[in-house]
Amino acid sequence: MNTLIPILRIFDEAMARSFYLRYLGATETFSHRFDPTAPLYLGVQLHEADLHLSEHFGDATPGSSIRLRVADLTRYHAQITETPHSNANPSINEQPWGLDMPISDPFGNRIIFCQY
Repeated sequence: MNTLIPILRIFDEAMARSFYLRYLGATETFSHRFDPTAPLYLGVQLHEADLHLSEHFGDATPGSSIRLRVADLTRYHAQITETPHSNANPSINEQPWGLDMPISDPFGNRIIFCQY
């Protein structure tokens, strides 16, 4: 079970849903707005990690980086690159500690998928 839940700043609901849910394969866990015109606060789960995506000013800093462990990075890379995304062209990099696959979302946040 995860004990930390990163909050990533987003600026556009349609772009966030397209990237996180359709492209990366995350599952939506909740969606909240204080009223219909309020900013979105969206919960997703990706590789057993909970992430919160927020349109609220001050919730997070645009351009943040997180590392997310993946059991089989090569398989995940093949899965997500089957359907290209205009904001991402990931590749796997061999590092002394294992494999890394950095991807930037449409809002400048960086997710480094890794396998040790």
